[in-house]
Amino acid sequence: MTMNIDAIRNDFPILKTICAGRPAVYFDNAATAQKPLPVLEAAFEYTVRSNGNPHRGAHIFSLAASEAYDGSKETVRRFIGAKSVREIIYTRNTTESLNLVARSWGETHLGPGDKILITIAEHHSDLVPWQRAAEKTGASLEYIYVDKKTGHFLPEDLEKIDDPAVKIFAFAQVSNVLGIDFDPKPLIARAHAHGAAVVLDGAQSVPHKKVDVTDLDCDFFAFSGHKMGSAGGIGVLYGKERFLEEMEPFLMGGDMIDRVEEQETSFAELPMKFEAGTQYVEGAVSLEAAIRYVEAVGFDVIRAQEARLVKRTLEGLQEIPHIQIIGPADPVEKEGLVSFNVEDVHPHDVAQILSAEGICIRTGHHCAEPLHRYLGINASCRASFWFYNTEEEVDYFLEKLKGVRPMMGYGE
Repeated sequence: MTMNIDAIRNDFPILKTICAGRPAVYFDNAATAQKPLPVLEAAFEYTVRSNGNPHRGAHIFSLAASEAYDGSKETVRRFIGAKSVREIIYTRNTTESLNLVARSWGETHLGPGDKILITIAEHHSDLVPWQRAAEKTGASLEYIYVDKKTGHFLPEDLEKIDDPAVKIFAFAQVSNVLGIDFDPKPLIARAHAHGAAVVLDGAQSVPHKKVDVTDLDCDFFAFSGHKMGSAGGIGVLYGKERFLEEMEPFLMGGDMIDRVEEQETSFAELPMKFEAGTQYVEGAVSLEAAIRYVEAVGFDVIRAQEARLVKRTLEGLQEIPHIQIIGPADPVEKEGLVSFNVEDVHPHDVAQILSAEGICIRTGHHCAEPLHRYLGINASCRASFWFYNTEEEVDYFLEKLKGVRPMMGYGE
């Protein structure tokens, strides 16, 4: 299937924003993706025609809100291959989903002598909650490290997965800095061989490739809607039903209860047990619309376009002197993003110079400070793509990047 890039880009009005005399180039999709018109229209249509508080009233608007909210979960369930909507919990984002697991599963199932295993490549959302869980329970937190040149896991460190003391193994399917898909399925099988629970961060994989949680056999899976074109503030936690059943609620209050007495409370069935308070129905509606939009484009088309963009970017970067590519330089190993540094120029200066030319990239440690410190750098630049980006935009980015060092007073 081919893609009509002009038609696609017409669905994203923000891409027509003029900066420096031309449409802005948005290469910060790993942070948040732009929203297509069908998503905006779906949320607007819900708000003006069906807005109500779900699960709380018998009137038409409450019933419509309940139907929209609950119905969206079936789309999410199908999209990620879960077995039941009972396994789909709505949260605000990937961060909240991972915190929920760390607090409600980790802090109640760990103790002294147990180990939590994560990787040095983790986003802070999949690192800081496990630090807290270790502190609270007396468990130890251990890391799998990567080769500093290739970004791949060190083979000797992978043996840590086989330690029976490891009770939780948490890692990202795709690194938000290295761009590597860590091929989780065999790693999950190794952890399961001795009964460890596996938590998979899918924030950087779900917008770009088909994910089937049942096939992967992960115990928990988290992702955010805003990285795939939905409104911000809606996220998903998938959990195997047997895990969720025995977990304590993360938040207490309305809509997550079965019965409340003066001194005790019984909780609602899954998934409502973990969804206290009035939920973000507009976000759920926009997430469903975003999923349908992505599916209409097709992951084959999305992946082919991103592969072209990554290949062109890496080839162009390797022709520019004084550029350090972070992680593998082989485009086959990059999932929709390229991190790099410009010698002698701080990443923030790179970003500001490019921004003046209408080019939006991300700089900093990308919420992965331990990885950057391990690699011997303080920060990096990141260009991240989605299917609405073009090769012409990549060429413009590379052209302007060549002028960064001269503008800072260095030779080319």
